[in-house]
Amino acid sequence: MSGDTTTSEKSWRKATQLVRGGMSRSSFEETSEAMYLTSGYVYGSPEEAEAAFKGETKRYIYSRYANPTVSMFEQRLALLEGAKFCVGTSSGMAAMFASIACQVKAGDRVVASRALFGSCNYVLTEQLPKYGVETVLVDGTDLDQWRDALAKPTVCVFMETPSNPTLEIIDIAAVSELAHAAGARVVVDNVFATAVLQSPLELGADIVMYSATKHIDGQGRTMGGAILFNDESYMSDCLEPFFRHTGPSMSPFNAWVMLKGLETLDLRVDRHCDNAQKVAAFLGKQPQITKVLYPGNSDHPQYELAKKQMRRGGTMVSFEVDGGKEGAFTFLKALNLIDISNNLGDAKSLTTHPTTTTHQRLSEEDRLALGITPGLVRLSVGLEDADDINEDLAQALAAAAS
Repeated sequence: MSGDTTTSEKSWRKATQLVRGGMSRSSFEETSEAMYLTSGYVYGSPEEAEAAFKGETKRYIYSRYANPTVSMFEQRLALLEGAKFCVGTSSGMAAMFASIACQVKAGDRVVASRALFGSCNYVLTEQLPKYGVETVLVDGTDLDQWRDALAKPTVCVFMETPSNPTLEIIDIAAVSELAHAAGARVVVDNVFATAVLQSPLELGADIVMYSATKHIDGQGRTMGGAILFNDESYMSDCLEPFFRHTGPSMSPFNAWVMLKGLETLDLRVDRHCDNAQKVAAFLGKQPQITKVLYPGNSDHPQYELAKKQMRRGGTMVSFEVDGGKEGAFTFLKALNLIDISNNLGDAKSLTTHPTTTTHQRLSEEDRLALGITPGLVRLSVGLEDADDINEDLAQALAAAAS
């Protein structure tokens, strides 16, 4: 669990932080970060162990609590995010659940945007109510609905922006102001935007969470997540005891892979965005496509807000294929270069059909209310040549139309 970073690290520019931030070399003076594959640590005396468990000395006790390789990952990501604290977790969903569950109890109230990843929806609408926590869902783009929902005392607000899979943009600053007036902490799932494109803490959010499995790894190798924030009381009173005793810990090996991913995150996200812009523009000209959703396009419903709080349009493009589910399936089966996968943020272009995969648990009525139609396809635009991606899309669309 990372705390403050050094003054020199904070003064470094982003590209330098991503390569060198949090580096802690052993006595062997290795170039690459060391991988500490250990579950436990030894003590020179029982007195030393007693002092460690009492918190009188700061040292590694058990890798479920903290690990040197994981700490390097946490410190590096904290520098990028501009956060005082970062806690690495075993997956993105571990980060999402821990960030909320650690601060709520029976009788508390959570308000969240309705457009959510399927597993996030499950945690909020089915899991938390089992513990006596009330969850209220609102249209994330409608400030009046937020205002009405937050007229009552609330413990936590949760949102995804851009949302999965329809890429809705929520006004983080405006919702944070309303949430704080209701006594709530604001948690933002920043997976689609990444820390490179959006800084929720600067916009008023209290907590940012990631599935590091996505862009941070970026090559489909390992699972991981992260929770970032500045509030010391949230760490000491909420997250730290929850984390230590429930064990959603990040593996040291996975943390090492994530460290390597962070070194190139800025470069990769920039290229992803270049390609996504070209793909969105191409899809907008195809007669078989009835709708293109991309925050960097001027016809996106929240384009002006996206420009205000995101640095670029992002790496994801969603679009509707004519012909509903049958048309979408025919299109997907005709792809040669692009893979069908529910993962995203990968070097390889990946596509999925949300109605039958990530959001299949929702009722048809709820899906349609969110704009998740049978013909909707979500595309995570990879690092291939954009012309090759577009050529593959073109031939698959032609096959779907024939």
